[in-house]
Amino acid sequence: MKIPIYTITGEKTSEIELPFQFSEPVREDLVKRAVLSIRAGMRQPYGTDPEAGTRQGRPTKKRRKAYGTSYGIGMTRIKMKALWKRGRRFGWVGAFVANAVKGRAAFPPSAERIFEEKINEKEKRKAVRSAISATAVKELVETKNIVSGLKSIPLIVEDKFESLKKTSEVIQALEKLGLQNELERISEKTIRAGKGKMRGRKYRTRAGPLIVVSKQCALENSARNILGVDVVPVKNLNAYLLAPSASPSRLTIWTRSALEILGKERLFE
Repeated sequence: MKIPIYTITGEKTSEIELPFQFSEPVREDLVKRAVLSIRAGMRQPYGTDPEAGTRQGRPTKKRRKAYGTSYGIGMTRIKMKALWKRGRRFGWVGAFVANAVKGRAAFPPSAERIFEEKINEKEKRKAVRSAISATAVKELVETKNIVSGLKSIPLIVEDKFESLKKTSEVIQALEKLGLQNELERISEKTIRAGKGKMRGRKYRTRAGPLIVVSKQCALENSARNILGVDVVPVKNLNAYLLAPSASPSRLTIWTRSALEILGKERLFE
């Protein structure tokens, strides 16, 4: 299957054959599993200090005839600490346990919890191929992106696109390629519902086009200020970038060199 290549001004120049990755059957279940695995690895471990609530002095002894013991006095057997003493008599108060003031938490979150979700290497590569193949299916792409006015799906651009150094030039090139409505869609931000507003993530943004380049280039810096647009070298592709919502439907723009590297080096085979 041949796809036309466009210049940054939106003019058709030549055609290119799509590599074998685009003929992979779309497996939405496999893509979802790979995305959830990556998301699980991105979680920040959190938990309480293992010694929290247990550093309140020396707890009482429970042994017979030991000095400072609470054995045989007719009192609760929970851990306690002494606030005052008169000879062999003590004034105790509950401590250390969960039902005591300033005691430990009952079942606190543990920082040692393992969030990782494992996935087989072959399944991971197959999920990437499946997500790549989905970028050429118009019915999937138009479910979450505005494709009206788009030159072609998938969209292939000349290598000059990678050398753009200004954000205004990138926006102008995207508009010439028919992405004006899509840029308007991803420019809108919504305020998050809930306590996440207080934790450094007040706004929710939308995922826009993914630009796949052949190597690290100036486009990575010039396009990062465009809300919702991501730029990634073709060798760093993964299922999460191609399907951030765990469903393969992201609009993807390829440069000619990136597409040639994908087929020539047989990536993700």
